[in-house]
Parts: sequence; C-alpha cells; structure tokens
Amino acid sequence: MRLLHIISSLDPAAGGPVESVTQLATAHESAGHRVEVVSLDPPNAPFLRQSPLSVYPLGPTTLGYAFSRRLIPWLHANRSHYDAVIVNGIWQFHSLATWSALRMSTTPYVLFTHGMLDPWFKKQHPLKHLKKWLYWPWADYRVLRDAQAVLFTCEEERILARSSFRLYRCNEVVINHGTAMPKGNPALEMQEFLNRYPELRGKRLLMFMGRIHPKKGCDLLVEAFAKVLGPHPEWQLVIAGPDQVGWQKELTRLGERLGVSSRITWTGMVSGAVKWGALRTAEIFLLPSHQENFGFVVAEALAAGVPTLISTKVNIWREIKTDGAGLVAEDNLQGTCELLHAYLGISEEKKQGMRQRALECFERRFEIKKTAERLLAVLAGVSGRNQLQLNLCA
Repeated sequence: MRLLHIISSLDPAAGGPVESVTQLATAHESAGHRVEVVSLDPPNAPFLRQSPLSVYPLGPTTLGYAFSRRLIPWLHANRSHYDAVIVNGIWQFHSLATWSALRMSTTPYVLFTHGMLDPWFKKQHPLKHLKKWLYWPWADYRVLRDAQAVLFTCEEERILARSSFRLYRCNEVVINHGTAMPKGNPALEMQEFLNRYPELRGKRLLMFMGRIHPKKGCDLLVEAFAKVLGPHPEWQLVIAGPDQVGWQKELTRLGERLGVSSRITWTGMVSGAVKWGALRTAEIFLLPSHQENFGFVVAEALAAGVPTLISTKVNIWREIKTDGAGLVAEDNLQGTCELLHAYLGISEEKKQGMRQRALECFERRFEIKKTAERLLAVLAGVSGRNQLQLNLCA
C-alpha cells in the first residue's frame, strides 16, 4: 500500500505521536509498503536530518495553531498518490486541512487522536476546554465525523473520549499500540549508560523516563522516593527526559527540602543505546502520571523486562495488571507510595517472575509488528481492498 502520515511536527521532544509515526512507518516499510510523512516543520529543522522517514516538511508555520498555507494545496495535488492517509493528532491545522482536502475525494483518511480527547484536560484546564468547545463543532468534530475510522490505542482511551464533548460521532476502532523490540546488545547498552553515569554503578535504580511535566506526576515521584526509598541508600532515582516547561528547578528544590537531591540523577533526554541501557539497568520503572493515553515508554520498559509501576490514569493499566507485569495504584502521593511499598514487599522469586511477565506482556500486546498488521487491515478496508465493518457510535 501507499500510505501518508500527516503530523504537526516530527520533533522527538513532542513525545508519543512522533514515536507512533516513526514506529508504524518503519514497520510498514520493512513489510514492503511505501510510507511518506507530511509535517509542518521548517525544512531546516535539525531533527529532520536525523529522521529515518521520507518527509515533506511544509513549514514554517504561524501561531501556536501551526497554520501553513502550503498544506491544503499540497494535499490536493498529491492525494491521488496514496491509498490511505493517517492523521496524527487534533487541535492544530493539519487535521482540519486534511478534512478540507480529502472529504470530497476518493482518498480515505483515518485519524489517531493520541489521547487528545481525554476528559482529564477538560477538568484540569477548563478555560482551554471552553476555547476548544468553541472550535470543536465547526472543525475537529467534522474531522472525526467524516474520517473512515477514528483509531484509539486502547479500550480505555475509546471510552474516555466519548465524555469530552456532547457532540460526538465517529467510526471507532481500537488498535492496541506498540513499539519495536530492542535489537542491541543488552550488556553493551547497559555499559554505555553506566559509562556516562558512573555514579550509578552498584545502585538499585528507580527509573522515570518521559517529559518533565506536571501531567506526568514528577512531584509525586520525588516525594514518594523520599518517603519510601529515602531510608534505603542503595536506591537512586533516575529522571530521564526533556524539561519542556522549566519544572526541573522546582523539582530539584523539592528534592533538597526532602533531603534526597544527591540521590536524584537528571539525564535530560536520552535516545538510542543510552535509552535502552537506562531501561535495562533499572530495577523498576515508575510512572505516576495524571493522564497518559498509551505511554510508549511503558511498552519500552516492558520490552526491556522491567516491571512497571503505574497509575490508573495510564490508559493501559488494565493490561499491565491483568498480565501481572507490574503494579497499579491511584495517581496521588498515597498511591505512589503504595506502589513502592508493595514492590519492596515482594520476594525475589516473585520479582523475577514479574520481570518475565513484563516481557511476555510486551510480546503479546505491544510488539509493533502486530500493531502494524492491525492498522493495515483497517486501511485495506477503508481503501476498498477488502470489507471491514466499523461500528458507528453516536
């Protein structure tokens, strides 16, 4: 098939949607399909030079809405070159532009919402939600309504999306998301990570990886570490990820007040062998997020055989709990402390069993090739390659 992904930006710091496009495109290309990407990045963006994808950058854009005059004409001129178009994300110009260019054409499009309809945002940012509600009826409501399929990465995301706006109508399809199994040498990757952070040798590592953002519950992470693991000097907290909102300084001061600042290692964003070395070196992975659509890094931790301790606001928590691949609790300080206390109380034999179940959970549910195959089945259906029944939700 000839496939086109459309996304506002391919900047890796944007997190999950970028990782989704990269992983799916790579898997589909390895299976013999042609995949290209349109982004609204400026052509000279440095991260594009490092991207393995075939990209048409149609930026730079104006305003936070990422408006580009070039996108709609480009889609009109090129839409017949593709069997299907995959839109990644809403609330910016690229989704409305796709609807405008394709709705009356024979080129079908599907849409990944990537958690952007989670009602958590409505509760946490009511003024922003009001602004979105004014935009919704004439813009993204139509984008979802006219998409051949709206794709949710787990059942929890699908259920939650229905409660964000009263006006809601779309063809819902759940496709469990995934990522690729690491291919590097585990020992060499761990060595590379520890060579970069030699102070971590011989320590038991509690790992957080992701954007340093209030949504991720990083303050709960620091406080729970101090309360539960503070009396255990063999433990070190590793926080790996970009600080996009300037929150690290405040979290550092929090660690100082709690007396654990010297036991927190801040790595910034890590990638490649260093990222996999960090995950493989960790004893446990903790994500006390207040809202997490899928959590690619959770799947990556599972792929590394690391038990995952997550909140019930990480939408794949049911799968983790069912498979015994980690522990689950509420997204507050009490719940985060309960996760650490519960892990400390598990015997070594059961910890080893949890590591094995983490890997099995990944292979069964979140391996990218299976996700790519499921997506191809949907795309074949909407492009007329075969028949696929989609349930209309009202």
